[in-house]
Amino acid sequence: MILLRHGQSEFNVHMAATRRDPGIVDPRLTEYGHLQAEQAADRLQGEPIRRIVTSPYTRALQTAEPIARRLGVPVFVNPIVRERYAFVCDIGTPRSTLERAWPEHDFSTIEEIWWPTLEEPAESVVARAALFRAEIAALSDWQDTLVISHWGFILSMTGQSVVNCEALRCDPHAPPPATVPWHG
Repeated sequence: MILLRHGQSEFNVHMAATRRDPGIVDPRLTEYGHLQAEQAADRLQGEPIRRIVTSPYTRALQTAEPIARRLGVPVFVNPIVRERYAFVCDIGTPRSTLERAWPEHDFSTIEEIWWPTLEEPAESVVARAALFRAEIAALSDWQDTLVISHWGFILSMTGQSVVNCEALRCDPHAPPPATVPWHG
């Protein structure tokens, strides 16, 4: 499968400049983040992708839009691939609001409030990554899946830190990373 971190968000810009949480709930992509998503769609055009699994955060859903449109593949929303809940940006948008914004996606499998209410320990993200690894490995065509996710989840899947809209290949049958370096 291919793991893709979402494009640059409003949070990413402010956090990089100040190293302080700017307090933006479920931030959207910046103009540059939208451009990154379009460029990712260009890069992925030749890949045999049959489905996109995306986090319900707005930045991930916005990243999925041009890719799904260009490849003509369905998008499955799955909160298991969400970011570690550690900053204000990790407060999500209620399911009913997401359904209105993206009526072409099926949100029926997620709760109205799908994100945690307390800071999530790093071990919890590693456990979610292990669960997802097992779920995706059970698919006969797992290699045809694009997962649009976040820094912490991709780190838990691969042990590698990625920048916005960077993609990594991941074999869910391979051993998970021995350690996950939780400092970016």
